[in-house]
Amino acid sequence: MLSLASARLPRVPSAPAASRARRRSSRSTHRSIPTVGRSRGGSPRVPRAASSSTPISSSLPPDVLNGVELDDFERFVCEMQASVCADVEALDGSGVAFIRDAWTRPGEGSGFGVTRVLEGGDVFEKAAANVSIIRGVLTPERAAAMSARGRPGVDPAGGQPYAAAALSLVFHPRSPMVPTFRADVRRFTVDGTSWFGGGADLTPYYLRDEDAVAFHAHWRAVCNAHDAAFVESEAETEDRSGPLHARCKRWCDEYFYIPARKEHRGVGGIFFDDMSDDDAETGVADVARASDPEAFTRAVALGWTSSYAPIVKRRVEEPFGEAHERWHQQRRGRYVEFNLLYDRGVRFGLDGGRVESIMVSAPPRVRWDYDVAPEEGSEEARLVDVLRKPREW
Repeated sequence: MLSLASARLPRVPSAPAASRARRRSSRSTHRSIPTVGRSRGGSPRVPRAASSSTPISSSLPPDVLNGVELDDFERFVCEMQASVCADVEALDGSGVAFIRDAWTRPGEGSGFGVTRVLEGGDVFEKAAANVSIIRGVLTPERAAAMSARGRPGVDPAGGQPYAAAALSLVFHPRSPMVPTFRADVRRFTVDGTSWFGGGADLTPYYLRDEDAVAFHAHWRAVCNAHDAAFVESEAETEDRSGPLHARCKRWCDEYFYIPARKEHRGVGGIFFDDMSDDDAETGVADVARASDPEAFTRAVALGWTSSYAPIVKRRVEEPFGEAHERWHQQRRGRYVEFNLLYDRGVRFGLDGGRVESIMVSAPPRVRWDYDVAPEEGSEEARLVDVLRKPREW
């Protein structure tokens, strides 16, 4: 959901260079990062949706908005970008800040975007958060693709106006012991009908079962709280997945797969697409059902930091050496392979899109060494075994 053409606005600079010198001394003084609490029954407490009534004109001036009048969900997406970036800066603890690179599409009211990037932090070698708010007209190619997926109300010939809103994140830690985190939420609207998508997934380089279990437990709780078919009386068992989580977890495993390598990119999480209030009425098959798709999508975004920050804090001080870094960069190569060869959003965006905003998801240091095979019985081999056979965690 990135623009096909754009005009760049002046960048907001990062923190002064002097702040970078303080990075090493500040690692142990992270500000508090919100975590998922526990209810009396022991299940993770799902965060409530934030109010979307707070104006954001102070953070997005008129020249950025480009004549677009934001609705509630679009305002929420912009506010979440600012909130998550603040959380990441606190978690990094180095004083390095996100730069803000805003762009607009040609023509007033046609849309805008904001790309925010942190580079060279103590914890995060690179972290990025992209917002795009687009108004346009469906091309025949996109309309045909949407119609083929069973989206009612979309004319396969194209020509209908649409509105798109998306926020995507990717955090590449410096340490091989800290997993990469990717997440997004998005909405696409045609002729009054909206379809929602999003998710969150974890890509470790050295597998720690405790982290994978906690990450999946968090998203299981979020899904169960918004599952139209989940029976509350059956929620006594904390590790039970309702139909919504089971589908979103499986969807994530299926989507983030590298066929050429016969490996999954990471240990998964959740992923959903084309979720709409109209699904139950139109009989759309194989769509994970949330009781309220927009509320579920917002809850996913609100749960990002609390699903990931505890893992970072557990692993960031673990020692590592050159061999670990080499493996880290080799596995990052798989991350890039998936994005360029298989990710629908990246492939669509590279066809005339804003390349810097699309490729911002790439890690900064990557290796492609020939025919790498981890030693049998090693931690590296254990990771690859799990990536070839996803677990339920």
